[in-house]
Amino acid sequence: MAEFKLSGLSCAHCAQEMEAEMKQLKHGKDAKVLYNSGKMIISNKMAMPDVEKILKQEGVSIVQPDGEHDHDHSHGDTKLIVQIVISTLLFFLAFFTDKYMPTWGSFSIYFVAAALSGYQTFFKGLKNLFRLKFNIDTLMTVALVGAFIIGDWREGTVVAILFGVNEYLEGFGMRQARKSMAELLKVVPKTANLLKDGVTTEVPITDLQLGDMILIKAGGKVPSDAVIVDGKSSVNEAAITGESMPVEKQIGDALFGGSVNNEGTLKAEITAVYEDSSLAKILHLVEEAQETKTPTELFIDRFAKYYTPIIMMFAVLVTIVPPLFFGGAWSHWGYEGLAVLIIGCPCALILSSPVAIVSGITRSAKNGVLIKGGVFLEQLAKTKQIAFDKTGTLTEGKPVVEKEIVYDEAKFFRISSMMEQSSGHPIAAAIIARIGSVSAEMDDLTTVGGKGLVGTFEGTQYFLGNEQQIPESSWTDVARMDVKALKETGYTVVITASETAVLGMFGIQDALRKESKQLVTELHKEGITNIIMLTGDHEKTAEKVANEIGIDHYYASLLPEDKLTKIGELQAQNGSIAMVGDGINDSPALATADLGIAMGKGTDSAIEVADIVLMQDHLGKLPITVKIAKKVRFVVGFNIAFALGLKIVALLLALTGYLTLWMAIMADMGATIVVTIFGLSILFRSKAEKEIK
Repeated sequence: MAEFKLSGLSCAHCAQEMEAEMKQLKHGKDAKVLYNSGKMIISNKMAMPDVEKILKQEGVSIVQPDGEHDHDHSHGDTKLIVQIVISTLLFFLAFFTDKYMPTWGSFSIYFVAAALSGYQTFFKGLKNLFRLKFNIDTLMTVALVGAFIIGDWREGTVVAILFGVNEYLEGFGMRQARKSMAELLKVVPKTANLLKDGVTTEVPITDLQLGDMILIKAGGKVPSDAVIVDGKSSVNEAAITGESMPVEKQIGDALFGGSVNNEGTLKAEITAVYEDSSLAKILHLVEEAQETKTPTELFIDRFAKYYTPIIMMFAVLVTIVPPLFFGGAWSHWGYEGLAVLIIGCPCALILSSPVAIVSGITRSAKNGVLIKGGVFLEQLAKTKQIAFDKTGTLTEGKPVVEKEIVYDEAKFFRISSMMEQSSGHPIAAAIIARIGSVSAEMDDLTTVGGKGLVGTFEGTQYFLGNEQQIPESSWTDVARMDVKALKETGYTVVITASETAVLGMFGIQDALRKESKQLVTELHKEGITNIIMLTGDHEKTAEKVANEIGIDHYYASLLPEDKLTKIGELQAQNGSIAMVGDGINDSPALATADLGIAMGKGTDSAIEVADIVLMQDHLGKLPITVKIAKKVRFVVGFNIAFALGLKIVALLLALTGYLTLWMAIMADMGATIVVTIFGLSILFRSKAEKEIK
């Protein structure tokens, strides 16, 4: 398959018709004309002259490979605007000089004005009439010709001019949405500084290979995923994760392609060629997401297919029924029939959804949230319950000391530090982070698998670990009661003791993410009524975390397969459910849920397994993503209701004989303007949203 960028693709309905025509060509069954992203995908075996002929009929052309994204519509737009301006000036000239000129003079000026704005539509519509193909161009051609035949030159000219304005506005909304999406593509650097044999050479990023050494200067972009081998700096990862604050990086740290080096020079080793980098995958998925049609869009497509023929039949009935059966004037009802044809334009209806969907996906991508399609955005807006994995999702996934009970202060901290400071265990790191290290060392230190440590210092033997590690001779009733109390409140207990006494104990737990409590509060505000926590931890630990952050329901002691079963049960009980996890251990549950949401920080597994990926390694942007999804759903619903409502009102006016041509075109144009503005309004990010970290 071959992919082409298209210029002049400003009509959603036209895109559908061109795709249908291409599918009729040899090898064309899989042809796609993607209106949202302005692209065409066809088989390499298709005859290009035939394809280009179909495109040319709609004023669309293929952009050459060296064409710039931002300019592929400028020439056509300028030409259309100039035509509209000249037509408008001619219209006013004829309007103000009408009574001073002969009839043929007024007619000529009106005709030239109408022709300038409407000749492309006229010729396309004429061709469609001969092919018995009824679309908006056909409707407008019939209306224009009819208006001039019945002598309404002035209104016919107004229709031609306003239709030209409407055509420009229809394309404007999607061009703006595409432009915003194209800004994401600008994060891709074109070249890299390749370091080889001590010499730096500027090469295209596509030439980079695994293991290549590159230099990234201050202010420069990282060309592809890499790891730092020399230097340190702060790096702006906003293009990838949406994180507004720079991230400190040093030797051994990973770099995302597309991130920006703030200061100093970094030497890095390429870990992924550009095509396999996180940035390339993200951009590819975001572009693909634009074309994933929602159930609402699919319904509109089916509706529009029958809508135009029905409108034409209605126009015929409006034209002939009143004169034939109720004595109406043929000229008046012929005029009303022409007005019905104009109001029958389905463009605003077809446009009601795609601008909003693309805007929602783009805004989320700028926030560091990758949504793989409009269907998932729509699903998120409808979701009322979200299940969270605990470890690594609601919590940091690393232990911290939350509490100490000390019986012998002089020895407890010193002995604990001496025993733990040489251990690489995560719990040891948590204890040292809490109490610090000391210069003294144990005379002898041994690890006892599954229990803890035993060591000797100044002739005395010491023990550190769980209850099984502590000898019976060390225990007191008070110490046993304290251990029981800590465990009942959800702590993992680490005890330090000598051969004769317990010196003290640490209460350790997995640290909550700082945003978890606020997250639950904000999700409740956004209408998520059931927030659930799934965890493999025991009941007391789960209860403590759930109470602390305000979880509605929790389920503890779950194995991975149990989480899968629980998701199924919750679906059966309460309907659709979203699952949030780390994208690795929770893959089965993420896949089973109606909507899988992963925190990935750009990892391949997270991008592949989930429907929505939070590129930051936290949940801060999830509530705003829910809010965006709900706004998109509202805007799409409003746009459809408004577009249809306006047409229904106009059609009722036609039945009563009060619909004029200019009212019809103004109603259609008004619908286009409103749905475009509402769709684009989703792109605007609030100040608070930009500050979420």
